Parts: sequence; structure tokens; C-alpha cells
Amino acid sequence: GALLVAGCDEPRTGPLVVSGIGDEPDLVNPNLVPLDTASSLLVQSTAQGLVAFNAAGEIEPALAQSWIVSDDGLRYTFRIRRTNWADGSRVTAEQVVARLRAAASEASRNPLKPLLGAIEEIVPMTEEVLEISLKSPRPTFLQLLAQPEMAIIREGMGTGPFHMVREGDGFVALHLPTEEEEEAQPQEDEEAPTLRLRGDPPALAVARFMGGKADLITGGTAGDLPIARAAEPGDALRFDPVAGLLGLSFGNWGGILEDGAVRRALSIAIDRQALVAALGVPDLQPRVTLVPPGIAELPQPAAPGWAPLPLPMRRAQATAAIAEASGGAPVALRVAMPEGPGYRLIFAHLRCDWRAIGVEARAVPQNDASADLHFIDRVAPVELASWYLRQFTCAASAVCDPAADELLAAARITADPRVRRLLLSNADRVLTDTVAFIPIAAPVRWSLVAPRLTGFRTNVFGHHSLDDLIAAEP
Repeated sequence: GALLVAGCDEPRTGPLVVSGIGDEPDLVNPNLVPLDTASSLLVQSTAQGLVAFNAAGEIEPALAQSWIVSDDGLRYTFRIRRTNWADGSRVTAEQVVARLRAAASEASRNPLKPLLGAIEEIVPMTEEVLEISLKSPRPTFLQLLAQPEMAIIREGMGTGPFHMVREGDGFVALHLPTEEEEEAQPQEDEEAPTLRLRGDPPALAVARFMGGKADLITGGTAGDLPIARAAEPGDALRFDPVAGLLGLSFGNWGGILEDGAVRRALSIAIDRQALVAALGVPDLQPRVTLVPPGIAELPQPAAPGWAPLPLPMRRAQATAAIAEASGGAPVALRVAMPEGPGYRLIFAHLRCDWRAIGVEARAVPQNDASADLHFIDRVAPVELASWYLRQFTCAASAVCDPAADELLAAARITADPRVRRLLLSNADRVLTDTVAFIPIAAPVRWSLVAPRLTGFRTNVFGHHSLDDLIAAEP
């Protein structure tokens, strides 16, 4: 350990070095390929969307220099700043519209596609103005457009603000263009240091940070948190207060899991308090609801009827339900888990809790399509109740209820926010009663942050804009 931390007392100078946990950064098309941490950082930095998140997770202009929202919340009119593609040609509203339509198209594999169904149409008005019409108001619509998955990429090119140069050893160098390079995007902060970005496996990323070879490690999850903790990074370890899904979905509709009483038994048997305590994340709370509390559209999510019962009583009910459903035969379930010591810790708790009610669980690889249950660790991209509920439509989930699908379809097209809230609330109740998901807590996202990164802020989306890492001098 002494060798690793020897460099920590010396403040680093020169380019900022950022390591995203995962694969090497690549400017991929988010409509075709999912973004891991380093690629997400690269896309955010070199291929901005219409709007972006600032360090605190608030909306700021990006490719759009301004926008107007109609009084009824159904029309968003964006004016694109005068800017060029990397080959020098001008960016037009028509090109931006084509990319946004592609994200919502039938062929798109963009993870945000289920939410893009709220869009009625996207049209270019002039060379520099485009309009997006919605089927019903979405106060959080700009949060959706700020996600890296909504970046405007055309023929492998983005629109900045950073220019990228591939270096050796897996690094991508990023710099803000000077006025000579691009008059349309004058450099606001000429002192901004060049950034170097790479992707690393968790243990290597942590070792590089502790050895003084990186200023920021980001993209950490509950799975690799024990690796960071073992290095004893002190105040450098920071947690984003993200929302989303951390729990279990059902992999197939068949066998003993067809019985709702069995799915309920698996959920009520979990000692969430002990599991969350074992993770040791500040402010992380156990969760028994599909939608977290406090979302504006659904301030009081549906709580399952067993929520107030003490754990011993819940376990007794669960044991009886499993015995009845199985006729006393042994029950064995395969649980698809991602790799990492933190995920192994979570699974150890689940296995112990389920063994207490007569169920033997075995962990299988995350990509095992035949698993009975799948562990989900997913950050919500927007503060929308419908994002949570749409993860469990009949098109997306083996366990679902067509009644919930109908309620969600009606909620999408109603223009009355009160009616929408009522429909979402009913869909939430249906899915909760169906036990389409076993919630455990919110996801965990952590970073290691060097003292020189005075502009770093934790935020509810876990996105960290690279040009905000060093705060401007007051």
C-alpha cells in the first residue's frame, strides 16, 4: 500500500487524466451499441446533444444555444448554435432532426427508446431551428435530451465541444479548440487543461488513482465498491445520489415462478436492512417499492401489503408459500449476476435469506438467458415514474400484466397531468401486486476524485461533464 499512495501527497499538474471503469473509450452510435462509462464520457465531450448536464446535473445549452417551451408544455423549439462538423461543414437543423428521429426509430436499440414514444414529431423549421412536439407534457423532457445516448453523431463525427486525438496505451486526448481552429466556438477558458481519457478494469483504475496517475475514476458500481474501499482512499471516494433500479427481474414465465405467491415470497424474505448495511454506502436506504418515493408524477408509490410486517413474520409467510407451491419438493433457482466482489456480497445475502425459506439459489453469469432471475443495476436517466414502469411492460419483461400496459399507453397520450398521474399510479399498483420486480435499494455509483478537481459535483444522474472538473477562479 505504501508504494501505491506515495504519489498522493504531491498535487498533480498538467493534463487531467480521467479513467472510466470499463472498456476503452470509443465514439460509438448509441442507437446501435450501449455506452459504457468511458465511451459515455467521450460521447458527452465530443458529440454533444441539444442540451447537456452541468456539474450539478442541471440543464445547460449545448448544440442548442437557446430554446422555447410552449405554454402547454407540448412544443420545444430549439435554435442551434452556428457550429461545424469535424470536416468543416455546417451543422443544420435537418441533420439534427435526422439523428433524433433515428434514436426513436423502429430499428433503434437506444436504451432511451421506450421514453421517446412521448414524441409526436420532430421537424426542421429553418436551417438553424427545429421543433419537437410531444403527445403530452413532460416537465423533465430536457433531462432526456441531455443524456449521452441523445448525442448528435453523424458518420462517426460529433460537434464538440472537445476535439479528440487517439494516443497510445488506450488514451484519447481531448482539447477545446482555439479561436483559430473554430471561430464559431470561441474558447471561453484558454487555461483549460487538455484531458486524457481511458477505460480501465476496476482494480487497475483504483491502483492508477492511488499511485497518482489519474485525477478521476468514475463509473464505479456496487459491484466494484469493495475494490475502491480496500485501497482506503479516504475523502477521495464520492457517491452520486442516483435513482434507478437495484433488484431482481424474472427471466422467464414458467415453472414455480408463474405463481405470484412464490414471487412475493422471494421478495418478502429479503433482509434489505442487513443487505444495505453490508454495502455501507452513506444515505443508501432499503426499498420495497418499484418506483422510488419523491418523484413528482408519483409522490407516493404503491407499497406492497407486506411492507409493515416484521421480518420473522414475513419469513414465516414466505416459507409457507414456498412449501405449498412446491409440494415439499426442493426449489432451486438460477440467478444471473454481474461479476464483482460487491455483487458477490449481495448474492451471498440473497442466498442466505432464501435458504431460510426453503429456496436454494445459484449464481450464473449475467448473460445467461435461461436464468430464473436477473439482477438489475440501472440508473434512471430522467426523473419520470414512467421510466420505472416501462421496464416491466409485456414487451420488456417476462412477468408483466397487460392491464398495466394499457394504463401506460393511456398515460402517454393524455394532456391532463392529473389524469396522467392517476393512470401511472394505477399501473404502479398493478405491477406491484403482480410482483414484476423485486426492489432492494437505489443503485450505487461512486467516483475517486483528486483534490485538484474543484469543479466536481455529485449529482442525481451520475454524469460528470469533463469541462466542468476544474471550477473557474472566483
